[in-house]
Amino acid sequence: MWTPRLGVLVTTMPIGPTRRSFLQSAAAATALPLCPRLLPVRRQPELPGKTRHVVVIAFAGGVRSKEVLETPANVPNLLRIASAGVTLPNVRCSNVGHYGAALSIFTGNVEVMGIRENEHGLNPTLFEYLAKDDAIPTSELWLSTANGAQGKLFAHSDHPDYGSRYGAQVLDGDGIFNAEFQQVLQRFGRPRPDSDTDAALLDQLAGALDPTALRSLGGNAPDPAAVRRVEKFILDELAGNTAQITGPASGDAKAIRIGLNILRVFKPRVLGITLQAADIAHGSYNGYVEVIRRNDQEIGRLWDAIAADPELKDSTALFVLPEFGRDKDLNQRNGLDHGDASECLHKVFLIAAGPDFKKDKVVKGECRTHDVCPTVLSMFRKNPGKHVGGRVIGELFA
Repeated sequence: MWTPRLGVLVTTMPIGPTRRSFLQSAAAATALPLCPRLLPVRRQPELPGKTRHVVVIAFAGGVRSKEVLETPANVPNLLRIASAGVTLPNVRCSNVGHYGAALSIFTGNVEVMGIRENEHGLNPTLFEYLAKDDAIPTSELWLSTANGAQGKLFAHSDHPDYGSRYGAQVLDGDGIFNAEFQQVLQRFGRPRPDSDTDAALLDQLAGALDPTALRSLGGNAPDPAAVRRVEKFILDELAGNTAQITGPASGDAKAIRIGLNILRVFKPRVLGITLQAADIAHGSYNGYVEVIRRNDQEIGRLWDAIAADPELKDSTALFVLPEFGRDKDLNQRNGLDHGDASECLHKVFLIAAGPDFKKDKVVKGECRTHDVCPTVLSMFRKNPGKHVGGRVIGELFA
């Protein structure tokens, strides 16, 4: 992490700092969770298809197919994405506890972790396989999560051969807008747009960063281009007002918006986004439906951003699926729990679109939620991870 350097702060600044002065001050004043751990650069493998970027959205919190595939008015954007790709309506899950069920998507195994577990799993995640076994540095593997402290556990396992050194970069639902960063904003104000000369001067931002802290990341200091991407991400977050998102599913909305900015700025090879707000269903069916509708809007925004980006539009695959569904019948609170062992609970869906997938197809064959991990891995390597138990969903591919 970047270490605060409070001793070098300038205590007085003019109102409305320049973009350059703001970034220098922010970099010195707060420990940003954005710098990648640096691993040795290795030769990139030859990829089997057109896909160069993958986004996996765990539509977690427990979402039934009934309120998605069977209620088109709730999810016009997901259905729009489905028309550009493949819908699999017969996806089965095993664990019906949020943490273990969502973790299964990223490890390729049926995880047995309980709903309140606060430990990393033992099976490597797809991030770890790509970082250790392939030529993908962790700076290209990201996770944006709305699941709080537990959500960060999806980034890596405690497997002795893999672990934290190979984990994804993580931002929680508040992104860089934690208490420390908000203090910087209050102290220095928001940055003004660049003047004609400011843009060139921004390349000197690296000189404002503590080289000792950067070396602690495991390598040499990032080059100016890498630093520029970090500061661009900060400014995109500011411009997008992510911190101001409120209301139902605001945590999910923030995670998707932050994921969008990560994708646009850093162009990662793999981006995971984990959601959670649908669990409001225990106490409110109407609130649960509102979460689905709002998340559909945000996923549509992300999809449109991919389509508008010249580098991403023809090279990005998107997977969207719940970790499990919900009960068949309403509970006494007019909500939906997840424990009746019904088809509504154990059968969910997968929507996948990308340059290597079929277009506007419905595949009725059965697969499992933990098949997503080996499928993603197959798009970057010839063999699945050696600890993966799922299968590649070959029916997706054109």
